[in-house]
Amino acid sequence: MAKKVVAIVKIQLEAGGATPAPPVGTALGPHGIQTMEFCKQYNAATESMKGTVIPVDISIYEDRSFTFVLKTPPTPVLLRQAAGVAKGAKLAGRETVATVSMDQIEEIAKTKLKDLNTDDLEMAKLQVAGTARSMGISVEGLERIMKHGKKYVNALAQVDREELLTIPEAVEKVKTLATAKFDETVELALRLGVDPRKAEQIVRGTLSLPAGTGKTNRVAVFAAGEAAQAARDAGADVVGADDLVAKVAGGFLDFDIAIATPDLMGQVGGLGRVLGPRGLMPNPKTGTVTMDVAKAVAEFKGGRVEYRTDKVGNVQLRVGKVSFSREDLVKNVQAVVDEIIRVKPASAKGRYVMSITVSSTMGPGVKIDPARTRHEEDVLTTA
Repeated sequence: MAKKVVAIVKIQLEAGGATPAPPVGTALGPHGIQTMEFCKQYNAATESMKGTVIPVDISIYEDRSFTFVLKTPPTPVLLRQAAGVAKGAKLAGRETVATVSMDQIEEIAKTKLKDLNTDDLEMAKLQVAGTARSMGISVEGLERIMKHGKKYVNALAQVDREELLTIPEAVEKVKTLATAKFDETVELALRLGVDPRKAEQIVRGTLSLPAGTGKTNRVAVFAAGEAAQAARDAGADVVGADDLVAKVAGGFLDFDIAIATPDLMGQVGGLGRVLGPRGLMPNPKTGTVTMDVAKAVAEFKGGRVEYRTDKVGNVQLRVGKVSFSREDLVKNVQAVVDEIIRVKPASAKGRYVMSITVSSTMGPGVKIDPARTRHEEDVLTTA
């Protein structure tokens, strides 16, 4: 009978240089694993790759034994090696630190095919190239793989890339340019003049869109007792306590929002390496750590969305579907813009909203004039 996996721990370590000190000790110690034994096995397996960071997925069994699988070096590590730089740009999108060729991108993509869970080399190249750009590394010949269909090309020809529109005008343009056979999602992206490396300049929170998002979120709730029953009654998709923590540690991630009661955050906190990178970690600032789980479930099921600046200061979130009326989309976009302006960090200096772009899933971006986002309801009613 196969042994039961109780947790999967993912760590990035220097090849041949693992020690029982953090991060190994802090990651494996709570599970009762002999950290020295793991280090010996890992170092032996990676001895020939010294000088490289090698990620490892460690499966921990209920009898406290373990097995591990070595992964290929992280894409950013391979890109830095190819570009000959020690680190990426401090603010990607605003500076370029190096250039790599498409041949180098292809070699990295071939290396990463297995880890990227795809057999499509072209898709892998696009993902690697996207990572390069987010690091401030430009890619020569990128246009060779950035191919678009006729519909997109035709839609792009109808957009003046330099024109700045009002919110109603931009929404109308996006609806006109959406030609896909499915109901495309409408997304809003704001580039902010903040430095996300500084904790006090991270912009994050939640808000309820007036017209909803057009999507029903799958909600998981970490709760026990009466709170768990309240979550079930409110329509939560998955509810549990210790059992749900173990299930998520084992790889279960079939949900869009995670909510937890404060008393369970001690256990949920151990899932940081699993939930954190996916933006699913419950947080009091976003209303996902609360005793009133029924209210939180209802809100996130009904159109409440979470936002947060990424590592280069962008905020991006869905604001509805192309099938929404013009009025509903305008209300949703306006609500997001107003919220982002409301939570401007006090330490942010200079221009705050650098640019705003709205687009549909398969359509080109349409720019909104940040200086003309006030009082759009008046514009809407008189248009």
